[in-house]
Amino acid sequence: MDVSSTTDTHPTPVTTSTAADPDTLVQLLDPQGRRLDHPRYAGWAAHLDDDAVRGLYRDMVLTRRFDAEATSLQRQGELGLWPPSLGQEAAQVGSGRALAAQDFVFPSYREHGVALTRGLDVRALLRVFRGIEHGGWDPKAHNFHLYSFVIGSHALHATGYAMGVQRDGDVGTGEPDRDRAVVVYVGDGATSQGDVHEAMVFAAVTNAPVVFVCQNNQWAISVPTAGQARVPLSRRGDGVGIPSVRVDGNDVLATYAVTAEALDRARSGGGPTFIEAYTYRMGAHTTSDDPTRYRTREEEESWRQRDPIDRVRAYLGRAGRADAEFFAAVETEAEELGRSTREYCRALTASPATAMFESVYAARHPLVEEERAAFEAYQASFAEPTRDDELHAPVSDARAAVAL
Repeated sequence: MDVSSTTDTHPTPVTTSTAADPDTLVQLLDPQGRRLDHPRYAGWAAHLDDDAVRGLYRDMVLTRRFDAEATSLQRQGELGLWPPSLGQEAAQVGSGRALAAQDFVFPSYREHGVALTRGLDVRALLRVFRGIEHGGWDPKAHNFHLYSFVIGSHALHATGYAMGVQRDGDVGTGEPDRDRAVVVYVGDGATSQGDVHEAMVFAAVTNAPVVFVCQNNQWAISVPTAGQARVPLSRRGDGVGIPSVRVDGNDVLATYAVTAEALDRARSGGGPTFIEAYTYRMGAHTTSDDPTRYRTREEEESWRQRDPIDRVRAYLGRAGRADAEFFAAVETEAEELGRSTREYCRALTASPATAMFESVYAARHPLVEEERAAFEAYQASFAEPTRDDELHAPVSDARAAVAL
């Protein structure tokens, strides 16, 4: 089967008029780097001046460099697996920068750019992929939960967390530093999972302050979007009564704008939103995947013309919004991140296995303590006996008989 023919065609961007057709894409920055108008969403990004756009560019470049280094480390045997985010930088950085400090993020396993925007040392992401920890960072430190490898399961966690925020009274108070929202990131394949549908139903009927960001990167491993849905994925939100929007996921400004609006509505008590960020996975699904077996070079080249970083660079280069010195400084910073990532990864050592018993509950729990003690005893049973142990060990009747 020619699977390349089953992928979505590029939808028409909506730039200067409201989208009567919900299947069209919101776009504020075209592939040539020209800033566009939009009657509904332009205002949400109007405050992003040249300095802010330079910051978004830097975030995307650093994300890509870190991702490339992690991919190389896996190829060198330093990581067991790695899920590349190449091509999805705008969808992640744009939505991540729209978050407030008190908002909480539930990522899947590819949200490296979102982690960077939350202030997490992205190198910590390597700990789980090196197989030395179950997580690798404290979710409370940056309101960024641990990666989830069970497809779609974390959507339920996010909705439940959002319902808790709602019941804590931290929604619709009008206090900017108190009102909170939750964001959950899923891929196009995850929208076919029952867990995601159930989470969206709960979010809709409870009016929970949660934003579902679906990064539609066109391929659920080797299954194209057209093999999962006969209509745009954004309509999955409409089906359960959640307002939905389809955005150019390679446009960092548009992604920022639609996420900012959705978060504002969630925090003010307006309920959930479903965002389909229409983007493309330029690399493999994970480093164990070979995308050349199911997609064409022509398809990949078509999407390279829509590279999210290139269009921001083109915008900044126009009218002198950034000079050669700025671009060189960002490149230098990116290379330094690559170097430090290599050193960090190769210096990693495993945490004690008993660390898995930490942070299970907010307070110490008798059952967990019992399980910890049993596990420690089990581990101790593998220890080689010392000479002192042998001297003080009880002598069995058989050994005593031999001695006599």
